Amino acid sequence: MRKSARSHTAAPSPAAKAMLDVAEELVQTRGYNGFSYADVAARLGVTKASLHYHFPSKADLGRALIDRYQRLFDAALSAIDRHSSDPRDQLRQYVALYESVLSNERMCLCGMLAAEIATLPVPMQQGLTSFFDANERWLTTVLESGLRSGVLQFKDSANERARLLLGALEGAMLVARSYRDPHRFHAAAEHMLADIDGRVPRAPRSPAGPMRRRQAALRSA
Repeated sequence: MRKSARSHTAAPSPAAKAMLDVAEELVQTRGYNGFSYADVAARLGVTKASLHYHFPSKADLGRALIDRYQRLFDAALSAIDRHSSDPRDQLRQYVALYESVLSNERMCLCGMLAAEIATLPVPMQQGLTSFFDANERWLTTVLESGLRSGVLQFKDSANERARLLLGALEGAMLVARSYRDPHRFHAAAEHMLADIDGRVPRAPRSPAGPMRRRQAALRSA
């Protein structure tokens, strides 16, 4: 009989943690479909059977990776909440989480997996949805707080803005990685944050092309 998968919430053994660490790196650099149990076993110097003991299938391993990543991300968000009550600072610390991953030439684990969503087992798809939902909820709470206090400003709802920020950050990571240029991500993130910062003065809109031409004609008349 095949051994059942361990509980997603149980603390992994040292051997299982090592397997998760290697698998996470491979997903973040190659994608879920870009590695096999043989790759993990070779990196650790163990047999594939030992991997199957801890994670009976690759789907079990993938779901365990997502669950662990979400727990770590949740802990990071809780730390941000403890260390700062300023929504602007909280958002910058949130962006810094992505920058720290990108600086190690990796991608957000769940962002990388989302690119392969159609080929992932259903439990992994559900785990990804849970991860992104949790991020949207946290961002929505921060944005609502900033809007109430006046330190942030935007016209759409906090939830819509949270979705926009999350999608834009994940996308900016992909583009920056394709160019091997983390500055592209930093520049995009800075623009997104400045766009909702209530302290940043809004430059007046420049007149449209036809309006400029009419104004020039009047001046030269």
